Amino acid sequence: MDVAKKLLTLYKQLLKYFGHQKWWPTKTKKNKQFEIIIGAILTQNTAWRNVEKAIDNLLEENLIDPKKLARIKKERLAKLIRPAGYYNQKAERLILAARFFMKNKSPTRKQLLAVKGIGPETADSIMLYAFNKPYFVIDAYTRRILSRLGLIKGNESYAELQNFFHKYLPQEQELFKEYHALLVELAKQFCRKKPICASCPVKSLCKFCKRFI
Repeated sequence: MDVAKKLLTLYKQLLKYFGHQKWWPTKTKKNKQFEIIIGAILTQNTAWRNVEKAIDNLLEENLIDPKKLARIKKERLAKLIRPAGYYNQKAERLILAARFFMKNKSPTRKQLLAVKGIGPETADSIMLYAFNKPYFVIDAYTRRILSRLGLIKGNESYAELQNFFHKYLPQEQELFKEYHALLVELAKQFCRKKPICASCPVKSLCKFCKRFI
């Protein structure tokens, strides 16, 4: 099976098993785009459940708004987002991001990467989910899964892995959104650091699984 076909087969099997993930989850309609941006920064080095607690705190204070976050005291913001961890660092990043997005309504990826605290994964999450641009998001889950499937060596750079998806998949942002979310779900439920291979829904495609089953 060639690479493009295997990637699409993987996607179809994941979609059949898990269903549509409808990611990125948001709780507001008016400022949905900015809530996604906040979430992309808060989720750095923490679980999503912790991000949700921090976002709930911001919602209670009516702070899902770039104008308000741009003016807030760092100490107050840090207290509100404490559940997400690294709260002092992330408070600074959120304030800088709020000021940036007040001036840049349709930023490029290059512009995002120039903002302190926004690296490739965060930038691509923002570009894909907030601005509907076809940038495949690469994370530790994606690297682990593709390595076990035998599609990559595992030591590729972020750019190399992203180019891999861009080369073999149609350039469709909705496909990228769904695929990335499905890979995250697979990693959480089955393809963990200590994998659950026997009941994995894509074990037929996996070289790693075949060694242990």
